Amino acid sequence: MRAYDIIAKKRDGGELSREEIEYLIQGFTQGQVPDYQMSAMAMAIFIRGMNARETADLTMAMVHSGETVDLSPIHGIKVDKHSTGGVGDTTTLVLAPLVAAAGAPVAKMSGRGLGHTGGTLDKFEAIPGFRVELTKEQFIHNVNTVKAAVVGQTGNLAPADKKLYALRDVTATVNCIPLIASSIMSKKLAAGADAIVLDVKTGSGAFMKTLDDSFSLARAMVDIGTHVGRHTVAIITDMGQPLGYAIGNALEVREAIDTLQGKGPQDLEQLCLTLGAHMLLLAKVADNWEEGCNKLKELIADGSALEKFKEIVRAQGGDPTVIDRPDYLPGAAHQIEVKAQTAGFVQAIEAETLGVAATILGAGRETKESVVDPAVGIVVRKKTSDRVEAGEVLAVIHANDLEKATAVRQKVQQAYTIGSNQPPKPPLIFGEVSKAGIRRY
Repeated sequence: MRAYDIIAKKRDGGELSREEIEYLIQGFTQGQVPDYQMSAMAMAIFIRGMNARETADLTMAMVHSGETVDLSPIHGIKVDKHSTGGVGDTTTLVLAPLVAAAGAPVAKMSGRGLGHTGGTLDKFEAIPGFRVELTKEQFIHNVNTVKAAVVGQTGNLAPADKKLYALRDVTATVNCIPLIASSIMSKKLAAGADAIVLDVKTGSGAFMKTLDDSFSLARAMVDIGTHVGRHTVAIITDMGQPLGYAIGNALEVREAIDTLQGKGPQDLEQLCLTLGAHMLLLAKVADNWEEGCNKLKELIADGSALEKFKEIVRAQGGDPTVIDRPDYLPGAAHQIEVKAQTAGFVQAIEAETLGVAATILGAGRETKESVVDPAVGIVVRKKTSDRVEAGEVLAVIHANDLEKATAVRQKVQQAYTIGSNQPPKPPLIFGEVSKAGIRRY
C-alpha cells in the first residue's frame, strides 16, 4: 500500500477503504507519511468529499492514533456536551452543575479559547484557585463523589487530528465538513463518553455561517456517533448574536451564577434547559425530554444547582465563596460605555466582531502563547430587535488597558446595525439531528 495511490484514488473521486484510511493516518502520525502528502490528501477530501462510512473510519483512525480515556470506573452513563464554539457561550458553566445535580455524571474534558471563541477552561480558571489539571484518579474520584469534573484534555488525545489541523490551517482546507466532523468527534470519542450532545452553532459568530452548512455538519457528526455505537444528538442553535449578555471569563462566571439562580438571560437559560434535558435523556436519568426539562427547572428553583456549583468549585481547589459573592471574582479597572449614535431598533449584531473585540482586550488568545486576562470583556446591553434611543448604552467594555479599550470601542460600535423598523427576534433553536433524521423547528 502506498500513500501516493490512496491520494490519487480520492483525487479521482474514489471511495477509500477502512484499511487505506488507517494506513494513511497511522503513517502520518508516525512520520512515515510526510506533511506534503497529507496536505494533498486534505485537499482531495476538501474537493471530493467523503461518505458517512469513510468519515467514521477517518474519525476512528484518529481516535486510535493516541491515548483513549477509560471512564468505566465512573458510575452511570457518561454524557458529554460539545459546542462548536461561539461568543458568550457560557453553557458548560451552567450545565455541569445543573446536570450533575440531577444525578447524571458529567466527566468533561474541555479546551482553551483561541481566536474569537472563548475557552471553557479559561472561564473556570477565572474562579480563584480553580484547578483544571487533575490526575486521572482525581478526575474519576470527583465525578463519582461530586458528579462532575471539568479538566483539560490530555496532550496525547487524538494526536493525528492535531497534526492534521495544523496542515489544514495553512492549506485552505479547514472549512470541509468531513474533516471538521472527524476532528470534533475524534476528540469526543477518545475522551470516553458513552453518549454525546452536540450544540452546533450557526450564524455570524459561529464557525458555520449558514443554516444549511450547520445542519450538514450536525448530520455528519451524528452519523459518526451512530456508526461507532454512541448515542449522539445535535441541536442547531443561533450564534447570529452573542449568547446571553456577557463576553469574557469572569463576566461569564457571574452570568452563569445568575442563571443557576433563575435570574440569568432568557436565551442562556432556555438553551441550557434544552441541552441539559437531552443529556438527562441520554443518561437515562429522565424518561423523556419534558421530564428532564422540568427536573432541571426544579433544581434551579430550589437552589440545588447552585449548591452543586459550589461543590464542583470546592472539589477542584476553587474558592466557593465567589458563588455567593461574585464581587470576589476578578474585576476590570475601567468600564467604558458604548452608546448608540441614532435612535431605532437593533437590526443585527456582528457576534464575531464582538468576540474579536473581547480578544483584543485580553479575554481570549490571539496566539497559543497569549496570556488571558480573566477580568476583561464586554457586557451587551441591547440585543437584536431591542428599541434603542440616541445616547443609550449598547454595551459596556470592561478593560484594564485604556489604549486597548479605545481601539475596541469603535469595533463594538460597528458591530451594531440600527434601523427604523423593528425586526423579529431571531429564533434560538433551529432544529435537531439524531439517528432518526433531521427535524427543523
